[in-house]
Amino acid sequence: MPKFSKSRIGHAPGVRFDKVVLTRGGRPVFDGLTLELGEHRIGIVGNNGSGKSSLLRLINGLLMPEAGSVRVCGYETREHRKQLPELAGFLFQNPEHQILFPTAGEEIAFGLREAGLDALEVSKRVRAILESHSVEDWEHKPVEKLSDGQKQLLCILALMAMEPQILLLDEPFASLDLPTRARLSAEILAAPQQVIIASHDFELLQQFERLIWLDCGKIVADGAPASVLRQYRNAAGQVAEMAAMQ
Repeated sequence: MPKFSKSRIGHAPGVRFDKVVLTRGGRPVFDGLTLELGEHRIGIVGNNGSGKSSLLRLINGLLMPEAGSVRVCGYETREHRKQLPELAGFLFQNPEHQILFPTAGEEIAFGLREAGLDALEVSKRVRAILESHSVEDWEHKPVEKLSDGQKQLLCILALMAMEPQILLLDEPFASLDLPTRARLSAEILAAPQQVIIASHDFELLQQFERLIWLDCGKIVADGAPASVLRQYRNAAGQVAEMAAMQ
C-alpha cells in the first residue's frame, strides 16, 4: 500500500465546527453545532436523517453552513474551498454517485491530474495503488464490468491515491464482501491520516478513540466507543420494544 502523506498543506489535521447552522430541503439539520474533532480515529453513529452525512459533507465543502463556520486543518471552508479536496477526501455511500470515467485507471488518475501531477507520476501512482490491492488488471477495465463491491473499492482506491490529510468515509462497507471489508478495516486503522467515518460497523468502531452519536442534528453522546455504543444500543432496544407493544 502506498504510504499516506502526513502533511502536504502544512497544518495539523483537525476540524472545528463553530455555531454551525444548516438547513437541507427546508428541514433544519444543525442549529448552532459547535464541535472539535481532533482525534486520530473518530466514528459517527445515528439513525437515518440524524445528520451524519451532512456533517461529513460540511468538512469536505460539499455543503456550506448558512451561519457559523467550519475549519479544516486551520482553513475556513468558505474561504479555501479549492484546497479542501487536498485536505479532506470524501467517500460517498453510493459509488455510482462518485465514478465519472469509463475505466478504473482513468477514475484513479483524474484526481491526481487535477492535483497537478505529471503524466509519469500519475501513471506510477495508479499502478502502485492497483498493485497494492492485487487488482492491477483493473487499469484498463471498464467500470461497467465491475460489481457493486468492486466499484466501491475503486472509489476508495481513488480517494487513497490522493493522500488527503483527512479521510471522510460515509458508510464505506455498504457493498463490500467480507474479505474486502476486513482489508479496508485494517487500512483504516493503520493509515496515518485522521479518519472520520459514519458507520454501523460496531466491531471497527470499538477500536476507535472517539465515537459521537447524532440524533436530529444534536449530539446525544460523545466519548469512548464502548460507552457510546452501549447507550446507542440501549436506546435502539427501547424503540424496538415500544414498536412491538403497539
